[in-house]
Amino acid sequence: MNLFTPLKETWLYRVNPALKFVVFFVLLVIALINRSFDFALHQMIVYLLLLLLFSGHSWRKTLLFTAPFLVIFVSSSSTMILFGKGEQIWWQWGLIRISEESFYHGLLIGFKTISFGALGMIFALTSKPILFFYALMQQFRLPSKYAYSFIASIRMLPAVWDDYQTRTDALKVRGTRFARGFRGMYERLSAYAVPLLAQSIRRAQRIAVAMEAKRFQMGATRTYYYTTRYSRTDLWFVGMMAGLLITAYYTAVYLPLAGR
Repeated sequence: MNLFTPLKETWLYRVNPALKFVVFFVLLVIALINRSFDFALHQMIVYLLLLLLFSGHSWRKTLLFTAPFLVIFVSSSSTMILFGKGEQIWWQWGLIRISEESFYHGLLIGFKTISFGALGMIFALTSKPILFFYALMQQFRLPSKYAYSFIASIRMLPAVWDDYQTRTDALKVRGTRFARGFRGMYERLSAYAVPLLAQSIRRAQRIAVAMEAKRFQMGATRTYYYTTRYSRTDLWFVGMMAGLLITAYYTAVYLPLAGR
């Protein structure tokens, strides 16, 4: 978890996470339905700059997080570039057919993919999961039975990992050796699945008993340990994201790539 601990919390951390989710969802929809090459390129640049400047992490760690974007870009655009249709053929060999239209369409898909990844990374790095679900309950009236289910799942992840480490240490002490190949995978699955599942069931039972003892009721009106509200930072966030989107659009119109 220290990998995701920022050096400093920027203003994006103070934005209401539920509002941030809605704004980013709208931006994702805009990026999805966009068919302009230049607008997609400028969107990608804007979102990457937002990630690099306001994620709160060092530039080395941010580059580490964004390294898979290159693989995603190549994998998502190469198929369209190599096998897409078009009239202006640049190069052809067997089934591979690279045309001007397929080249730009492939890059368009790649730009969209990176925009999706950058927005998702910004939200993940600048939002605390617990506060996100609390904001959904308080601002968007998400039923508590769904929100608390997700919160409990997130809280249980470290405990499940500890159980996994304990099971691994126990097998090492006993001198357990696994075969190689598919048989070894089956043996590992058999050695881990049942104990971890049983431990998770016992832990879930204890949580249910504790919630019942505290007279937890799903449909009842309740107070919250964490209170989330709208603030001026939220207004600034919405205005800034709208401004960045408008800037990307007009720069794409007046500064198109290679005159396209």
